[in-house]
Amino acid sequence: MNDFLSVALKAVKKAGREIMKQYKNELIITNKKDNSPVTNVDISAEKIIIKTIKKSFPKHGFLGEELGSENNKSEYKWIIDPIDGTKNFIRKIPLFGTQLALMKDNEIILGVSYAPAIKELIYAAKGKGAYLNGKKISVSNIKLVNESYVSYGGLNLFNKHKLIPNLLSLISECKGRRGFGDFWSYHLLAMGKIDIFIEPETKIWDIAAVSLIVNEAGGKVTDIKGNKVNIKTTSIIATNGLLHKKIMNYF
Repeated sequence: MNDFLSVALKAVKKAGREIMKQYKNELIITNKKDNSPVTNVDISAEKIIIKTIKKSFPKHGFLGEELGSENNKSEYKWIIDPIDGTKNFIRKIPLFGTQLALMKDNEIILGVSYAPAIKELIYAAKGKGAYLNGKKISVSNIKLVNESYVSYGGLNLFNKHKLIPNLLSLISECKGRRGFGDFWSYHLLAMGKIDIFIEPETKIWDIAAVSLIVNEAGGKVTDIKGNKVNIKTTSIIATNGLLHKKIMNYF
């Protein structure tokens, strides 16, 4: 596991240097089939990650947001989102990050989430805890919804899935509510700064790394129906664990 983690950290740091080098430059922006934006830097960062990992693990498989899948028959598969928060990156908002996870036989065993603009490097290996810049972190111990802080994904997606009433019912009970969205909400949750995060629609490369990180920080992550995160997961409820059953009842 130490070999996997050291290579993963090396890969995201290399990608981070490329991302920050291009951060203030003019970007080449196109729209994908789902109308979400992608930049030349997303693609170059993903290539850097794959190249770095292949030097140490040439037989491993890959599933990336931008470049698709490779060597799917391998028992080890790296899942990559080179820039989670591309819209922020385009608008020069510093809340964007590189997500890298390793799955073995469909189980996530390693997760790294790196936000280079704000210098947050969070990582976890299964059974080993979660760490921010080398220091162990943990979720909060909040037990009551009316004392909790919640974050949530895009309101348009709650509307798409007819979950606006559910969300409003929840946030009206919470002490604090902010729509940070994307990877950073998982960072805040793993650090104990918020207690709940909900996404009504997502993809595996957005959640593989951060779901393990939150679990290793003592929290709990499932889909909205309560199922364990897997490669087909499309929705998320993430909490400090103590609140999980209560939050599930809202959805």
